[in-house]
Amino acid sequence: MTLLERYILKIAFSAFTACLIALTGVIWITQALRELDLLTGKGQTIVIFLTVTGLSLPALISVIAPVALFMATIYTLNKLNGDSELIVMSAGGMAPQRLLRPFIALAVFISLVVGMISLYLMPASLQELRLLFTRIRADFVATMAKEGQFISLDNGITFHYRERSGDALLGIFMEDQRDKTKPIVYLAERGQTVEQNGQAYLVLEKGSVQRKDPNPKSRDSSIVAFERYAVDLAAFNQEGGEVVYKPRERSTTQLLFPDEGDALYQAQTGRFRAELHDRLSAWLYPMAMMIVAFAALGEARTTRQGRGLAIAMAIAGIVLLRVLGFAASSAVVRSPTAVAAVYGTPLGAIAISLLLIFQGPRVRAAYARIRSALGGLRPARKPATQGA
Repeated sequence: MTLLERYILKIAFSAFTACLIALTGVIWITQALRELDLLTGKGQTIVIFLTVTGLSLPALISVIAPVALFMATIYTLNKLNGDSELIVMSAGGMAPQRLLRPFIALAVFISLVVGMISLYLMPASLQELRLLFTRIRADFVATMAKEGQFISLDNGITFHYRERSGDALLGIFMEDQRDKTKPIVYLAERGQTVEQNGQAYLVLEKGSVQRKDPNPKSRDSSIVAFERYAVDLAAFNQEGGEVVYKPRERSTTQLLFPDEGDALYQAQTGRFRAELHDRLSAWLYPMAMMIVAFAALGEARTTRQGRGLAIAMAIAGIVLLRVLGFAASSAVVRSPTAVAAVYGTPLGAIAISLLLIFQGPRVRAAYARIRSALGGLRPARKPATQGA
């Protein structure tokens, strides 16, 4: 890569980094504001809050990076043209493919990063986010229980503690009526939540467990005193059962080789197919958006020639590209034959833009020659005679 190409690449990469950080920061703040309930309503720590918002970043970056590259390409070409550098390069005989080379190098790098995020990092972060939310909901003591109040869950569990002393709860009462025929009552002088191997437990001290005889005709019950007793807080999870991951939260391998006996896969086969091909085609969009921007602004113009219309056309092309991409993804949910449109949309944008970049000047020159030739065939106007 020549010195001039490295100079262009440096400007484009700096602009891309600035756009990516700015856009990601703005959208991350909006996401963080939505998750403030973790701190205010569910009593979680600032570490959990930052973890939840941080795990959403890979999904954001995979969407924002192509747009940031589009904006960086427009900025770089505008800067080169505004400083007359693009005009000098064109006058010096610099071919479009040479000017395009640094942008291609940057787009290839961004495409690889987006592909890696879409195929591996994003599903892994979304899985971890789902597990974290499941643990937060399961940790009923930390999220919903209030001092001196009886809290009842829909799954039949009632919880109460008298007061809090540091990390310990004093005067604990808990009734488990998930099985109406075998209710269980826990009483304890104190208790404390403990996390071990990723599972949260409520450790009760100096108390008793009361179980009612399951025979409906019997009123007998058994009481067992204990010095220390651990209760799995996963029982408090109102969702219950095993965590079921949505198609977007499944790994790429699970989408490529799905379990056909999975009830969710059987009910949402189309969504699994659409999610897979969205990930496989995500790396094409950075290249497509960069090529569209270059096709609109890559030609040198004088300062008197406005570039506002070209920028507006580039933005319209990007909006059309994304709309067609979303439409193709929705169509794949209903029909497998629409898979070709998922890849054809960005590839078509790349092909049309490259045609405009390399053949556009020839087409415009030929059109100018035709107009000139047609103008020469027009009969000359006779001069108007003046009366005496």
